[in-house]
Amino acid sequence: MKKIILCLVLFQCFGCAELQQVVNNLPQGGVVNNTDIANGLRQALEIGIDKQVSRLTETDGFYKNDLVKIVLPQELQKVDKTLRDIGLSNLADEGLKILNRAAEDAVKEATPIFVSAVKGITFNDAKNILLGADNAATVYLTNNTQAELYNKFSPVIKNSFEKVGADQIWNQLITRYNNIPFISPVNPDLTDYVTQEALAGVYTMIALEEKEIRTKTTSRTTDILRRVFALQD
Repeated sequence: MKKIILCLVLFQCFGCAELQQVVNNLPQGGVVNNTDIANGLRQALEIGIDKQVSRLTETDGFYKNDLVKIVLPQELQKVDKTLRDIGLSNLADEGLKILNRAAEDAVKEATPIFVSAVKGITFNDAKNILLGADNAATVYLTNNTQAELYNKFSPVIKNSFEKVGADQIWNQLITRYNNIPFISPVNPDLTDYVTQEALAGVYTMIALEEKEIRTKTTSRTTDILRRVFALQD
């Protein structure tokens, strides 16, 4: 009876043949109900947050992670190259490191906001996420946390710049660049830029863990993850 109910719930998303295949592939003795699906998706996101986002808060969590390392904005790439060309590589490296340190500080503000969003997942949300793309859960989280996270990250990044004297370092870096003959002066809003890059890094790492759980059965480390994600295999 429960299998029939599950078929009816998911009917709008599958054809009859696909539904029968899903039912046939359910683990024995592990019928999945609506609550299980929602809890399974919540757990997958919680694992992603705990396993991946927490790493970004560590020293070099951004700076030594090529997936999320923050480099200069496009309009300032020439600053980095020019400084290195004239023997100021150490100054350029320090400038990049400070951008990434600020992001690492800011991400510490993310977990409570993510936890609140995860708790709010409904069955309808979970159903759409489960049957969606490999990053559907991350997209859901992005849509429900991005604005609040930006408002949390931005002042932390600004304060981080001030705390370590980044404003002075960047003023020195940009001033020296702008004093080079025949160079067009630049004056970027680095706080906004690093905030946006920090957000992108957070969602990148959550998406990475989500894809692992979706595509690798060995990454489904709990019973509920195995039962729920069997539905999308």
